[in-house]
Amino acid sequence: MTTPEYNEWWVRRINDNIPELSHENIQSIEEHLRVVPSE
Repeated sequence: MTTPEYNEWWVRRINDNIPELSHENIQSIEEHLRVVPSE
């Protein structure tokens, strides 16, 4: 199970390792991670 803290760390890690990614792509990833079923 992923936690918000893990998601933030994961997105930061991607952003650090792949600077070519556009800001829009990073936002899409964050939004996708936030859409996690609460059940």
